[in-house]
Amino acid sequence: MSEADGLRQRRPLRPQVVTEDGQALEAKDGSSFSGRVFRVTFLMLAVSLIVPLFGAMLLLDSPIDPQPLSFKEPPLLLGVLQPNTKLRQAERLFENQLIGPESIANIGDVMFTGTADGRILKLENGEVETIAQFGSGPCKTRDDEPTCGRPLGIRAGPNGTLFVADAYKGLFEVNPWKREVKLLLSSETPVEGRKMSFVNDLTVTQDGRKIYFTDSSSKWQRRDYLLLVMEGTDDGRLLEYDTETQEVKVLLDQLRFPNGVQLSAAEDFVLVAETTMARIRRFYVSGLMKGGADLFVENLPGFPDNIRPSSSGGYWVSMGTIRSNPGFSMLDFLSERPYIKRMIFKDHAGKRNFKRNLEKRRKERIDSPFFVDFMDFYPIPFHV
Repeated sequence: MSEADGLRQRRPLRPQVVTEDGQALEAKDGSSFSGRVFRVTFLMLAVSLIVPLFGAMLLLDSPIDPQPLSFKEPPLLLGVLQPNTKLRQAERLFENQLIGPESIANIGDVMFTGTADGRILKLENGEVETIAQFGSGPCKTRDDEPTCGRPLGIRAGPNGTLFVADAYKGLFEVNPWKREVKLLLSSETPVEGRKMSFVNDLTVTQDGRKIYFTDSSSKWQRRDYLLLVMEGTDDGRLLEYDTETQEVKVLLDQLRFPNGVQLSAAEDFVLVAETTMARIRRFYVSGLMKGGADLFVENLPGFPDNIRPSSSGGYWVSMGTIRSNPGFSMLDFLSERPYIKRMIFKDHAGKRNFKRNLEKRRKERIDSPFFVDFMDFYPIPFHV
């Protein structure tokens, strides 16, 4: 066979033509495979996280047992209720010098307040001075409150002294000029068979004999106020203390988070803010209606806190949270859905107990040094 015949019998190799469609097909196949891997991985990760979460939510106990509450539709925030920014124009006094001041009383031109670090302070001529503290330090976190104390309501008495309600300690009379502190009623003293866990606000008659005060709950302490609100516990009370006879009695019971309290100018009735129910109750302490109670105002545009008299004959009422309308009010939404509240706080008690135990063990120096250091370096965001 000649060279020419051999060349004729050979079939030339056809070049492989790679088209754009082929590249797209190959890329598509690769992308599809990668996408499947990603979806499977994501699904497995989601299942590994969600299943234990739901299991924990089913197995964990909830610290609260809320019952459904019924509210009317919040009033429209129009007209006199139109939101404004006037408080932004207020002058800031003692800024960055006070930690969580709650209530204010004045004797002449001198102001007094109680703060979150457990102190009673005198504010005069731009100076801040400590005049009393009912507990002992340190006072750094909310869990320190039971030993540190948390003064809330404060009022000036007729003899130049101050009457103070401490959430954990009870009722006190303080002489701010002599720095003398007198315990009037301890929280450890049961009232009609029930303890006082959350002494809140107080109001005093002009002669200083009667003190009307609120105990927000016999179950929850001040540091657990969020649980008190969410559960809607109805174990709060309005009480009366006689400074002469040292007798204490219950005026109103089964209140849901009774908070601010104010005696009328004529001293014939007492107003008490029922925070959880967005209303103010009235109890008559003298006159023809003595011993009776009624609603002073209901369906407020927010959840009330303290009440104080105004110069016009009315009352100033501070609102801790607004019930937006138009808008969305979370507390109104949750009020008729106790199962959501229960689920939200399923692990609250566990986290709080873990944190308290950790702090206790740290103080006692019996914990693992590595574990303590790790916790210090990577703090867990506990919701309290």
